[in-house]
Amino acid sequence: MQGSAIKAVLGPTNTGKTHLAIERMAAHSSGCMGFPLRLLAREVYDRVRAIKGDDAVALITGEERIEPPNARYRCCTVEAMPRDGANAAFVALDEAQLAADRERGHIFTDRLLNTRGREETMLLGAATLEPLVRQLVPEAEISDRPRFSTLTHIGPRKLSRLPPRSAIVAFSAEQVYAVAEMLRRFRGGAAVVMGALSPETRNKQVALFQNGEVDYIVATDAIGMGLNLDVNHVAFAGLSKFDGVRMRRLLPAEMAQIAGRAGRHQRDGTFGTLAGTSKHGAAPEFTEEEVYAIEEHRFAPLTHLFWREPEPRYDSLGTLIADLEAPPEDPALRLAPEAIDLATLKRLADEPLAAQVHGPGMVRRFWEACSLPDFRQRGPDVHARFVARLWQDLARGHIGADYVAARISELDNMAGDIDTLQGRIAAIRSWAYICQRPDWVLARDEMAARARAVEAKLSDALHARLTERFVNRRTAILMKSLGQDAGMLPIELNEAGEVSVEGEVLGHVEGLRFAVDPSARHEDRRMLLAAAEKALPRLLGEKAEALAASEMEGVELARGAIRWNGQELAQLEPRPGSAIPLIKPAREVAGLPDGARTKLVAALEAWLAKTLDPLEPLEKLHHAAANPEAGSQARALLLNLIAGHGYVTREQAGIEHLPKEMRPFLRKIGVTFGALDIFAPALLKPAPRQLLHALGTDRRPLQEAMLPVIADAKKLPSGYRHAGSQAIRIDLAEKILRAAHEVRAKAQGKDRRRKFVLDYALPISIGLEEGNIARLLGNAGFRVHKARPLATGQFGPPRPDSWEWRPARRKQERQKPAPPREGNAFAALAGLVR
Repeated sequence: MQGSAIKAVLGPTNTGKTHLAIERMAAHSSGCMGFPLRLLAREVYDRVRAIKGDDAVALITGEERIEPPNARYRCCTVEAMPRDGANAAFVALDEAQLAADRERGHIFTDRLLNTRGREETMLLGAATLEPLVRQLVPEAEISDRPRFSTLTHIGPRKLSRLPPRSAIVAFSAEQVYAVAEMLRRFRGGAAVVMGALSPETRNKQVALFQNGEVDYIVATDAIGMGLNLDVNHVAFAGLSKFDGVRMRRLLPAEMAQIAGRAGRHQRDGTFGTLAGTSKHGAAPEFTEEEVYAIEEHRFAPLTHLFWREPEPRYDSLGTLIADLEAPPEDPALRLAPEAIDLATLKRLADEPLAAQVHGPGMVRRFWEACSLPDFRQRGPDVHARFVARLWQDLARGHIGADYVAARISELDNMAGDIDTLQGRIAAIRSWAYICQRPDWVLARDEMAARARAVEAKLSDALHARLTERFVNRRTAILMKSLGQDAGMLPIELNEAGEVSVEGEVLGHVEGLRFAVDPSARHEDRRMLLAAAEKALPRLLGEKAEALAASEMEGVELARGAIRWNGQELAQLEPRPGSAIPLIKPAREVAGLPDGARTKLVAALEAWLAKTLDPLEPLEKLHHAAANPEAGSQARALLLNLIAGHGYVTREQAGIEHLPKEMRPFLRKIGVTFGALDIFAPALLKPAPRQLLHALGTDRRPLQEAMLPVIADAKKLPSGYRHAGSQAIRIDLAEKILRAAHEVRAKAQGKDRRRKFVLDYALPISIGLEEGNIARLLGNAGFRVHKARPLATGQFGPPRPDSWEWRPARRKQERQKPAPPREGNAFAALAGLVR
């Protein structure tokens, strides 16, 4: 094209070629750039969008199309890049040396030879491309750019010696996630970048690394295709890869493309291999020649590029196939190996459906269907059958929106194992590609949006599943094959509490206690048990942290201890001056890692404090007993109440020593002065009684529901007193006695010898039998006089019994009062005085 300047900017990585192209495109009125990866296209799209605005920039890939109506700049994958450069003023082709790639090279070659900008065209690539550019595009102005920083080989490094800010490059998904899992376990974690991840997931992973949340990133060799990261060191997990035909060693130029990610701008970088990852002895290592080539950027030039007719004739399927298989005329070009699209075309051309494909328009449409990428990688035959099914609809016009929506809906499922999720991602990428075609699907925009959303969800689910479930197993096998320390073997703890290594059950964890399985007997038992012992603190620490962060389900108070599903977590010891006991962690808790132990103990203390809320009235008694303003007599009574866990009989309370002016103070904190007992009513409820029993503080029998009346027993439950053949709760006994005293006061007036009649309705409603009412009242000084029965022949209601109050008189001792009996709180105070 006349007037269009063609510039070839060639050189190693970290020379700023892509940055230069972005600046040049921004200087033009319009532009179009082609990239080898959709991730790289997305990265540059975000950068150009930040310069020119959202409405001015489009992103076009096989599976995604963001194309504002007035977009003047386009970032595309090479396959999606218009051959005419969208008639843009500026056109750039990135990583142009991929024209020598067996699988995709003919696409890059076509763009290199034919796609031009109106005003400027820029070819970006490795220096190895220079001779072929001079031969094929002689009008191009070639310039080289020196690398901003140096690359230095530092040899193999183990994980334990891997420098921070490192990228580890692997050549299979299995290897990527195995290395990432090792880094997660032993170096604090790693970000992961793969082609199977959606752009959103990939960006989140890169952000983890760029923000410094993790110091390592594990990626496939796609990292060499221009992804800009702040990497100081690149470690190769291997030096061989499968190129679609065979396993082969990387070429020095390919090694340099990847190693060149180390060092950015003026910061130097290093490269080497990851030691200890080979299953077959010594780790792969660079040869001296390879190291020299990488460090000095000297590589053998490319001798040819792959080519295939970019504009075949569509007269018939036979003519189309013949043109696609026609060899190039230029000696610098070589016919591309048969790609999946041509293989699919040739297979379907022999099928009955091909008989209906006539005319250039139909043949072109049929070829476009055969060009659907084989994302599922299930082979030419399976892919050809999939294309044949699509053609049934395309031959008649469009693929129905309902049909596409149903296929996408089938894939919108995050359940399943790793292989299932990988298959769904490959399938949804196929549908995303189909939905991007301009004339294939009705309601194209809606279907494309659905496909992109499902792909993003599946990518996130795959990443999570690989990291959380699948990687552990693979890492265990890998670490064992390396022959490293058994302590590095990953130990698994399943939901059933089984501890295993590579499926070998070593024992069970009950609560936080590990019990060895006696049946785990084999020649490696000692090594595996050693590994378990090293890993158990971490596993149990994770379990303890999970418990601390949970709702404490299964945690309870029992027999003076905090237990979890029956296993003891801590003993409870009395805390002086408080109803809340001290927590003494069990041996299993004390053996946890510091962080986990601290979190669990803090969580147990918070849980215990909340659980013991019903004992707040008892805590008030403790605080009052410690108050110096209470006076010695009140403190003595309070100590007796505390020792009795909420109540004490009047005889044992020593109430005769208590000044009357102290009673309001005690009533204010919840103390009731009854006829027979001194007690705190709030502590006679079921909750506090159950807690005191569970704490082991009150060892008397427990009546869980604290019923008003129960059958009498030799050893009564806490909070009850005898009443004949029954026992009654202390606070209800006081209610009956208080009612009796009120009746007595009203009936007697000033004449204390007058007898009175009591109504039995209240005690009977509480549950006392009539015969036991007199036993209870008698303990409080009431005496009953049975009424004489009616004489023979007399009729009417029976005469009621009469009552009088005759409290027992105490001998008034004129001598010095006898010392309080041993065990009484006054005795303790007397000892302090002495």
